[in-house]
Amino acid sequence: MNKLIIALIIIVLAGIGYYFLFPSLPVSNTLDTTKKTEVSTSTLPAKEEVKKNLNETIIGKSVDRNPITAYHYGTGEKELMFVGGIHGGYSWNTVLVAYEMMDYLKANPNVVPANIKVTVIPVLNPDGLKKVVGTTDRFTSADVPTALSDTVPGRFNSRNVDLNRNFDCEWQATGKWQNKTVSGGSTAFSEPESQAIRNYVQTHKLTAVVTYYSAAGGVYASSCDNGISTETRIIMKEYSQASGYTAYDNFDFYEITGDMVNWFAKNNIPAISVLLTNHTDTEWTKNKKGLEALLKYYTK
Repeated sequence: MNKLIIALIIIVLAGIGYYFLFPSLPVSNTLDTTKKTEVSTSTLPAKEEVKKNLNETIIGKSVDRNPITAYHYGTGEKELMFVGGIHGGYSWNTVLVAYEMMDYLKANPNVVPANIKVTVIPVLNPDGLKKVVGTTDRFTSADVPTALSDTVPGRFNSRNVDLNRNFDCEWQATGKWQNKTVSGGSTAFSEPESQAIRNYVQTHKLTAVVTYYSAAGGVYASSCDNGISTETRIIMKEYSQASGYTAYDNFDFYEITGDMVNWFAKNNIPAISVLLTNHTDTEWTKNKKGLEALLKYYTK
């Protein structure tokens, strides 16, 4: 009996000694630490410019929080930007011509010279596009209403602002479109879509910009009370001669205020507007030649 009691005492003393010699943290504490780490990383604020991968950048979001995505081809120091869909579903063919350009550049990566980076923003006004075709993603002409009048609401963003009247070049709260009065926003850059372009320009050194519109047929220079720059005249001529579009110094159908392309000119960025001939055709063959002409010119 005494031997049993002595054995039990030895076991208890051994256990106490082991506890003090080899302490360890409870398992529950380790799990709690992991949970805290997961929460802290998931609540970090998102950046204005988000890299989806090496070839895609979300440069901002629309009024309805739809992403505005820029697609990149090539890694050179000279960045050429091509923009479609500023008038959303009203000028839906400018979105499709941008997608055709993206298909071409993806299938033919060697067409982009080593010193050039091509950035394509196919849809600057995703909310306006969705009004007409029902999606902010890629679509076909079969998704578009046949009556032009049904596409007019898609010209504007979700606050019914004409984004091409919202830039800081002779901006006014009300602007003109044909014989209509349209909203230019509460201030220049009041809209998140135009802010996305502004922010991108502030953080990237653009060599030149081409923006697609419809419909008039022609290549138009840019200026903002500072005349047409020599470089703008050159790229207008290069694009015009290659594509077959007529070149024009001015868009004089009606007074334009708050224009995006003219705002580029105000910031000393060579920029041209390419107006497709109608509201349905992408005229890709012509615009492919214009693209290739600019790629060739900027390899010099």
